[in-house]
Amino acid sequence: MEERRHPKVGALIRARRRQQQMTLVELGEAADVSVGYLSQVERDHATPSLGTLAQIARALEVSIDYFVSAPATHEALTRAGERNRFSVDGSSIIYERLGTEFPGNQLSSFLMTVPPGYRSETVAHEGEEILFVLEGSITQRLDGEEMVMNAGDSLHFRGNRPHSWSNHTDKPARLLWTGTLALFRSTARPRAAAAKPKTGVNKPVKKQVTHKEKRS
Repeated sequence: MEERRHPKVGALIRARRRQQQMTLVELGEAADVSVGYLSQVERDHATPSLGTLAQIARALEVSIDYFVSAPATHEALTRAGERNRFSVDGSSIIYERLGTEFPGNQLSSFLMTVPPGYRSETVAHEGEEILFVLEGSITQRLDGEEMVMNAGDSLHFRGNRPHSWSNHTDKPARLLWTGTLALFRSTARPRAAAAKPKTGVNKPVKKQVTHKEKRS
């Protein structure tokens, strides 16, 4: 895979957050990601998965392409061995994009090569996911339940259930991931203006009564 020289994801997130005049707390709430984890990402002590990065991008009102130089797929047909591969800067996972874009499309799909020892962060998000193990084995965690998935096993679940996964073996695992979580489609949405804290209680203004009104 061709090596590209560009700022690390953490620096890009921090710069965009400051440009939007958002605190870590505000970004964490908007992206549904913990402040502690965001702080690690901004300092390049942690690398977010593609799904988590999509949530952060949407909260920052940019496309995920702002952070990842991923190849665009304009053709419906992709051929084995000819797909461009990419990764999130600092991550050891290799992605191959399967889905294309057209008006109204809802699905995103990738082939993922996961190295031995990799462990994802725990996430919860909109949409649903289908995971199919092509080669190797992974440990999937879903709502606190842990399950080992081997080649041929699949899992379909709602993304709002807390989930994470890891490669517990000494061999790479190859996965097919498909979901309705918007990734490379435009994910920008207006951010509601934060309500300013009130410095005091507004009291009703008393009407000044004139002497003439008193006599009437």
